[in-house]
Amino acid sequence: MKLSRLRRWSGETLVVGIPMVWLLVFFLMPFIIVAKISLAQSAVSIPPYTAMFEWADSRLAVIFDLSSYVWLTEDTLYFDAYVNSIKIAFFSTLICLMIGYPMAYAIARAPAANQPLWLLLVLLPSWTSFLIRIYAWIGLLKNNGLINNFLMWIGIIDDPIQMLHTPFAVYLGIVYAYLPFMILPLYANLVKHDQSLLEAASDLGAKAFTIFTRITLPLSKNGMVAGSMLVFIPVVGEYVIPELLGGNSTVMIGKVLWQEFFNNRDWSVAAALAAIMVAILIIPIMLFHRYEQKTLEEEAQ
Repeated sequence: MKLSRLRRWSGETLVVGIPMVWLLVFFLMPFIIVAKISLAQSAVSIPPYTAMFEWADSRLAVIFDLSSYVWLTEDTLYFDAYVNSIKIAFFSTLICLMIGYPMAYAIARAPAANQPLWLLLVLLPSWTSFLIRIYAWIGLLKNNGLINNFLMWIGIIDDPIQMLHTPFAVYLGIVYAYLPFMILPLYANLVKHDQSLLEAASDLGAKAFTIFTRITLPLSKNGMVAGSMLVFIPVVGEYVIPELLGGNSTVMIGKVLWQEFFNNRDWSVAAALAAIMVAILIIPIMLFHRYEQKTLEEEAQ
């Protein structure tokens, strides 16, 4: 009996322990290092910040410097970058949801033999390098690109339309890159719906729109929340798409982080930016976790 309990305890510990160690090594430790750098002073040295711990006169001194965080409150550039990143992430997530839901619904309602093919088509672009796919949009959107040349060739426009280095190009690139992250959780949710509920509602005289709004949409709530989280969180820190497609017209926190790290070599300010961004992203993660717990409790009842 004791041996059985020991084996069960060992198995549970192993199952829970491996993910915890993974999070400790690849999330908590890097975040602690970033937080440590954010509390140091910038310096002309390698690395370009002062040490937090100093040993002098047989005493260990711990030096915390909050000047990087104070600096972030004094320059509106950083506040604007945070607000713009959250705004772009929110509307990009909304657009992905509006486009991805009909696609996921169509795939889930397609014949079972055809569903793997449609899912393959959704995932197929991801087999190509992310950077190459974003560069391809430059060739399509620039003033002498394929889209402008085609529109002028068929006579719709006389002069090229400025599409590259605009917010439109940023939204287009983000939606294109992150749409599969919205479709897959929605599909996984929609394909598990009990079709007998829809048939019963139809037999009772409910119209298609009523069936969708009263049954399908509420049941797909978990998929919508999961897909939105998978899109919103990485888009907030996106750097490549705003840099290549947005140019100087789009300021997002990922781009500001890169500039502080590599152009200004102000690692303390960059680390403070990163720490605040992580703190902001923890809020939707906690809300999502709370929502999942509430859902599980309701299902258990």
